[in-house]
Amino acid sequence: MSRADQSDASRSSTSSMPAEWEAHDATWIAWPHHEPDWPGKLGAVPWVYAEIVRALHAHERVEILCNDETVRDTARAILSAHDVSESGYKLHVVATDRVWLRDSAPTFVWTDDGSVALMNWRFNAWAKYDNYRLDEQIGGTIAQITGLDRTEPTRPNGEPLVLEGGGIEVNGAGTVLVTEEWLLSDVQVRNPRMTREEYEAAFATYLGANETIWLAKGATGDDTHGHIDDIARFTSRDSVLLAFEDNSADANAQQSRDNLARLEAIARERPLGIVKLPYPRAVMMSGQRLPASYANFYIANGVVLVPTFNDPMDRLALDIIAGEFQDREIIGIHCVDLVWGLGTLHCLTQQQPSRRRTRA
Repeated sequence: MSRADQSDASRSSTSSMPAEWEAHDATWIAWPHHEPDWPGKLGAVPWVYAEIVRALHAHERVEILCNDETVRDTARAILSAHDVSESGYKLHVVATDRVWLRDSAPTFVWTDDGSVALMNWRFNAWAKYDNYRLDEQIGGTIAQITGLDRTEPTRPNGEPLVLEGGGIEVNGAGTVLVTEEWLLSDVQVRNPRMTREEYEAAFATYLGANETIWLAKGATGDDTHGHIDDIARFTSRDSVLLAFEDNSADANAQQSRDNLARLEAIARERPLGIVKLPYPRAVMMSGQRLPASYANFYIANGVVLVPTFNDPMDRLALDIIAGEFQDREIIGIHCVDLVWGLGTLHCLTQQQPSRRRTRA
C-alpha cells in the first residue's frame, strides 16, 4: 500500500473516478463482430449480449457501438427478439477492432465542479495484439457522441499514458486497486521504464486516488496479464470482494493466498472488510484455461450482473454478491461462451456516471 506524494500529484488533481455503484446515465458496450475473438462461437455470443442489454435497459440507457450497418441491423433484430424496447438503447455505427470497451473506451470521471468528463488513456491492445488502430480512436468518438470534455493523460516524459479500465478498481473515496503483474512486470509492458511511484502519482492526478493498493497477480488465463477486475472488487468504500481459490492444486491458489495476505495486512492497519468469492472450476476450451471469474461482475443502477458458468459454485457466488449489494437485483448471465473471448461482463461494459451531486 502506498500513498502518492501530496505535493506533486493529488494536490493538482481536478478529477476523480467515481465508484461503479454511483448513479449512471448509461452503460456503453460494443456489439460483437470479430470472429477471431470467439473462434467457432461468434454465432452464440450476440445472444449473450442481448441478455445483458435486456437486464440493463430497464435500469439505464445502453449505448451500443456497431462496427457497420450490417452489425447494427443484426443487433436491432436480436434485441427485438429478446423483447428489448428500442427506447432503452441507442445504436451507433462506429468501426472497432474488438469490443472490450472496459479497456478501449475512456474512463468516465468527475471534474472538480461535479460534471462528467473522459479520461482517454492510450490503448495499445494490452501490449499484445496488432489490430487496435480503430479501438484507439474510440475515445474521440465517444467524446463527439456525448459532447463531454476529454483529457489524454501523459507519462512524466510526455508520452501518452497507456492504461486499461479493467486494470483499475476504485472505491470512490481515494483508493485504487491494481496489480503488480499488470504494470510492473516485464511482460506486455505498457509504459516502459515507468516506476511504481510514477504510476501512483498518475492515479492521484487523473483519478483522484491518493492511495494505491498493489496486489500481486491476476487470474490464470487472463491475456491482459493481470487485470484487477477478475480478482478484486470494491463493494463499498471499505470492503473488498476477493476471488479466492481454496484448492491448493489449482493454478489460482498461490496468487489468491498472496493477494489475501496483502489485503489482510492493510486490514490490520485500518478498517477493511475482506469477503472471499470462490472461483468456478477451471473452464477449458481447446486445451486453454479461460479466465472464468465471478469477480468480473458489473454494477449498474439497481442491478448487478454476475457471470455464471454452469458450475456448482454459481449459486454460492450469486448469494455472496447479493449479500454485498442488498439494494440491487442480482442477475446471473451465462458466460461459458462469452469467456471464450477471454473476458466477460465487466470487460465488455463501461459505465457513464451521472453528474455528481454537490453538497449544499
